[in-house]
Amino acid sequence: MGPVTAAVLQLVALIGALALCYIPFGNYMAKVYSSDKHWRVEKWIYKGIGANPDTEMRWPAYLRGVLAFSLIGVLFLYLLQRIQGILPGSLGFSSVNPAQSFNTAVSFVTNTNWQSYYGEQTMGHVVQTAGLAVQNFVSAAVGIAVAVALVRGFSRSRTGEIGNFWSDLVRGTIRILVPFAAIAAVILVACGAIQNFSGIHEVGQFMGGSQQWNGGAVASQEAIKELGTNGGGYFNANSAHPFENPTPFTNLFEIFLILLIPFALTRTFGVMVGSVKQGYAILATMFTIWLGFVALMMWTEFAHHGPALQIAGGAYEGKEVRFGVGGSSIFAVSTTLTSTGAVDSFHSSFTGLGGGITLLSMMLGEIAPGGTGSGLYGILIMAVIAVFIAGLMVGRTPEYLGKKIGAREIKLSAIYILITPALALVFTAASMALPTPPHSMLNSGAHGFSEVLYAFTSAANNNGSAFAGLNANTDWYNTMTGLAMLFGRFLPMVFVLALAGSLAEQKPVPVTAGTLRTEKPLFTGLLVGAILIITGLTYFPALALGPLAEGLAS
Repeated sequence: MGPVTAAVLQLVALIGALALCYIPFGNYMAKVYSSDKHWRVEKWIYKGIGANPDTEMRWPAYLRGVLAFSLIGVLFLYLLQRIQGILPGSLGFSSVNPAQSFNTAVSFVTNTNWQSYYGEQTMGHVVQTAGLAVQNFVSAAVGIAVAVALVRGFSRSRTGEIGNFWSDLVRGTIRILVPFAAIAAVILVACGAIQNFSGIHEVGQFMGGSQQWNGGAVASQEAIKELGTNGGGYFNANSAHPFENPTPFTNLFEIFLILLIPFALTRTFGVMVGSVKQGYAILATMFTIWLGFVALMMWTEFAHHGPALQIAGGAYEGKEVRFGVGGSSIFAVSTTLTSTGAVDSFHSSFTGLGGGITLLSMMLGEIAPGGTGSGLYGILIMAVIAVFIAGLMVGRTPEYLGKKIGAREIKLSAIYILITPALALVFTAASMALPTPPHSMLNSGAHGFSEVLYAFTSAANNNGSAFAGLNANTDWYNTMTGLAMLFGRFLPMVFVLALAGSLAEQKPVPVTAGTLRTEKPLFTGLLVGAILIITGLTYFPALALGPLAEGLAS
C-alpha cells in the first residue's frame, strides 16, 4: 500500500468515526446544557463555591463570572510555578522564573497551551497534574459555556438572560470533559502511552553522555489535551513523543479527540435553536474548509517539485516516520484549524506552502471546526457577517435564526473579527522592527519572518502550536505572547456575550418569502466565501512576505 493510499484510508476512517458520534454526542451535550436537574457532586461544588446554579444571568454578570474565574486560575497557576522548588514531586526542578510563569499561567488558562519551555525538564508532577491538567479541563469548559450562552441568545426572546456561568462551567467539566477524557486515557494507556509518577531515569550512554527521561501522568493529560483542544504536551516533542503518542492508531485517535467536540457542537446548536438543519449548515461549512485544507496540505507535502522530496516520495523532513506524511498532514491541519496547538511534526519543516497552510488555518479564526466552544461562537459570528453581506446585496434588513441583525449586532461582530488579526499583526510588526527580538529567529528571510508571524498568530488565536525555530523563551516573547493570549481570549468573549445579550432581548421575526434560508447549501457557500475572502484581505500582505515568498522561491 502506497503512502497516499494509506493517508486517504486514514482520512476516511476518521470521517466515519466522527460521523458515528455526531448525532448521539451532539444530542447529549444539548441535553446537558438544557437540563434543570443537578447531579449530587455538582451540588457539592455549588455549595463549596457559594453559587446558585438556578439564577439566570444577563451578559455583564456572565462575563464577570468568566473573567473572575479565569483571573483566579492565572494567579493560582502562577503561584504554583513560583513555589515549585519547595513542592513534593518536583523531580528536583527549581521554581519557574517570573516571565515564564506568567506566560505559562496565561497560556493554560486561555486554552492556548503555548509552551516556551521543555516540559520534561521544567515542570514537576504537582505542577503538571494539579496545575496544567486542571486548567486543561476548566479552560475548555469556559469556552463551551460562552458558546452555549451565544446559542441561548439566538434561541431566547424578550429577555436579556443567557444562562448561569457557574452551572455551565460545572456541567461541562463534570458531565462532558471528565468522563470522556477518562475513557480516552484508558484507551491511550492500552495502546502504550505511559501513566505513572515515576522519577528521572538514566537509560544509557549516548555520544559520551547519558540520556534521561522521566515519567508522569501522561495518558490522562494527553486525553484532555486533545479532547479539550488544549495542546500542551507533557514532553517537549509533544505528540511526536512515543510516550504521548505511541502508534499510528493513537495518532489517528488523538486527531479524532481534537475534532469530536467542535464538530458535535454544531448538532448541539441545531437542537438548542430548534432546527437541526441550521446545525447541518454550520457543520457543512466547517467540514468543507477542513477537508479542503487537508487535501491541499497532502498535495503540498506529497507532490512538492523539489528533486529530493520527489525521490523520497514526499516531504519527510521533520515528520515522525511512525505517522508519515499523511498522518502528519491530517494532524497539522486539524490542530491549527482548531485551538489545539498539539503537534506530531515540526511545522517549520513543512514545505513553504505547507507551512503557509498551517498559518492560514489559524488566521481563519480557528472556526473549522475551531476549539471547544470558541469554534462554534466564532463561526456563528461569521454567519452574522455573512447574512449582513447578503442583506446588503438585496437591500433588506438581515435576519439570522429569527433575529434581526441591526447596527448594534453588526458592530459587535465586526469588532470581534478585528481583534485577533490586530493583535497578531501588531505584535509581529513590533518584533520585527525592534533590534533585539529578531535575534530569536533561527532562520533569516521569509522563513524567519514566518517563525515570528506564526508565533503571534498562534498566541492571539489561542492555538498554542509552534513553528519551531524561534527561541520564544525570552522576556520579550514570554511577555508579548502572554499579552496576545490574554487579549486574544477574553476581548472576543466580551463581544460574544454582548451579542448574546442583545439577541436574547429581541422578539422573534417571522419568516417571510424574502428571508434568507440559512439552512440551505446557498448560505453554506456564502459563508465559506465570506470566511476566505475576509481572511485573505486581512492577512494576504503578511502571508506574501513569509510562506508565499518562500514557497514560490523554492
